[in-house]
Amino acid sequence: MFYTFKIKSVYKVLVAFVLVCALTACLFMITNSSIMVSGESRKLPVYRVDTGENKVVALSFDAAWGADKTQGIIDILNKYNIKATFFLVGFWVDKYEDEVKKLAENGFDIGNHSHNHLKMSTLQDATIVDEIEYVNKKVESLTGKRPYVFRAPFGDYNNKLIQNVTNLNMQAVQWSIDTLDWKGLKGDEILKRVKSKASFGDIILFHNNSDHVLDALPKVIEHLLGEGYSFQTVSELVYKNGFTIDVNGVQHKQK
Repeated sequence: MFYTFKIKSVYKVLVAFVLVCALTACLFMITNSSIMVSGESRKLPVYRVDTGENKVVALSFDAAWGADKTQGIIDILNKYNIKATFFLVGFWVDKYEDEVKKLAENGFDIGNHSHNHLKMSTLQDATIVDEIEYVNKKVESLTGKRPYVFRAPFGDYNNKLIQNVTNLNMQAVQWSIDTLDWKGLKGDEILKRVKSKASFGDIILFHNNSDHVLDALPKVIEHLLGEGYSFQTVSELVYKNGFTIDVNGVQHKQK
C-alpha cells in the first residue's frame, strides 16, 4: 500500500512538471520579432543586442525640442572618435535643417523618431506610415541617406506599430539604459546610472537638449572606454536579418 502510494505521488509530480513545461512554452514562444504571451502574439522592438563576447554599446540621442547643445555633443563625440545615433522628430528636422546636415556630415547615424511625437500606438495604419515616412523622406532629401532604425515617442509600442515599421524595411528599437537626463539629473548622477547598468550590447538613451548632457557625456564615455567598451551606432549594432528577439527584448543572432 505504501509502495503504491509513493508510485502515484511520483506520477502526479511528473505530470505536473510536464504541464508546467508545456505552459511555459505556450507563454513564451520566440520568433524573429514577436513572443507569445498568454496565447497572444506580441511583437517587441530591440532593447539590447546579444553581442556575445564583443564588448560594445551604442549611444543614442532623441531630438525633439531645442538644438543649442547639439554642436557641443558633436564636438564631444568627435573628440573621442565615437559615432552615435540621433533619433530625429520631423518638426525638429524642419526647424533645424542645418543641424541635420551637420550630423550627417560628421558621420553620425540618423534614426527616425516620428513626425509629430505622438503616441503612435493609438494611430491608424495610414497615419503611422505618414508619420514615419515624412521623416524618412525629409532626412533623405537633406542627407542623401534614409533612416533605418525607428524609435517610438515615449517608448510606446504595440503590434500594429512594429508591423508597420517592419513593412517599411526598418527596425524598431527601444533602449536598455535610460540615463534619465530628461529629468534634470546632473552629470555624476547620470554616470552612476550607467555604471550600475552597463552591459554588452546596451543601447543608451540621452536627449540632445537635456540640462546636463554636456557634463554627463564625457564622463560616461570615459568610464565605458576605461571598462574596455567600444562604440557602434544603433544601425550598426542591430542584426539586419537572421535574428530572434527574446521576452526581454534582447536581439540574438540565429546560429
